[in-house]
Amino acid sequence: MRKTSRTPRLATGELEGRIMDVLWEAGGRLTPTEVGAQLRPERELAYTTVMTVLARLSDKGMLTRERRGRAWAYQPVLGREELAAEQMNAILRDGGDQSTALARFVDHMTPAERSRLRKVLDARAKR
Repeated sequence: MRKTSRTPRLATGELEGRIMDVLWEAGGRLTPTEVGAQLRPERELAYTTVMTVLARLSDKGMLTRERRGRAWAYQPVLGREELAAEQMNAILRDGGDQSTALARFVDHMTPAERSRLRKVLDARAKR
C-alpha cells in the first residue's frame, strides 16, 4: 500500500464552514484568491474549489457578491450568531414535537448556558 502526503478531503459542509469563518473574520468582502490565501496555512485548495463553494453559498443566499475587477468579492449576509439562530429556528420548526426538542436541547446545556438562556428569556419577557 502506497503512502500519500495528500491532506484528507473535507466534507463539503466542513469546507463551507471554514470559508464562512474566513469571511466573518475578514469583516469585509474577499475574492476567492483572498479566501484561498487565508485557508492556505491549513490546506492547499484549488482556486476553482474555493470559487465553486463561494458561488454555492451565494446561491443559497448566505453570501452577497459584487465585482472586484475580473473576480467576484463575497461577504456574509448574516453574522455568525445570526446564522446560528436561523439554523436553530429551522431545525426546531422542522424537527417534529417542539416541546420534546426544546427539552432535549436544554437537557444538554451546561449550567452556565442555562443561566444565560434564563437571562435572555427574562429580558424578553420584560419587553
